[in-house]
Amino acid sequence: MSVAEPRRIVLFRHAKADWPQVSDHERPLADRGRTDAAVAGRRLADTGIPFDLALCSTAVRTRETWKLAVHEFPHRPKTVYEERLYEASPGELIAVLNETPDDAQDVLLIGHNPGIQGLCEVLDGQAEGEARARMTERGFPTAAFAVLSFDGSWKSLEPGVTTLIDYWAPTE
Repeated sequence: MSVAEPRRIVLFRHAKADWPQVSDHERPLADRGRTDAAVAGRRLADTGIPFDLALCSTAVRTRETWKLAVHEFPHRPKTVYEERLYEASPGELIAVLNETPDDAQDVLLIGHNPGIQGLCEVLDGQAEGEARARMTERGFPTAAFAVLSFDGSWKSLEPGVTTLIDYWAPTE
């Protein structure tokens, strides 16, 4: 696979979580979250992006979101559950993405706010169409995702190098 081909990163925030008396890492999805995760999965499948790799936080709510979303995909990409994605800053998320093998062209990252929204804002150098306006208006609610593209290797991913090409949130 050539590094000259644009790569895509989809930043996907976990769906709505419940608040039972458990540690934050162990919080499951709420009923609405289960519904939104499946809807988001259908919308992700509709993008037509053939994901090579999914990087998912180890938190219960992200794993549940991914399980419900990927069920809607035509094929399941390789999935890596990564502890470093939990409570990660944008810089820590970039460091994880920089380790992605270059044979992965399209990567889905399932994580948490404020890291996911912060990463999108840090990476986004430009935007196509109305994606940025929609994201600015809506923020990055649970089960939302942003599609970013960039040229180069994963090691070259850094602030300002991507283009925001799509954005979706469950209430759109």
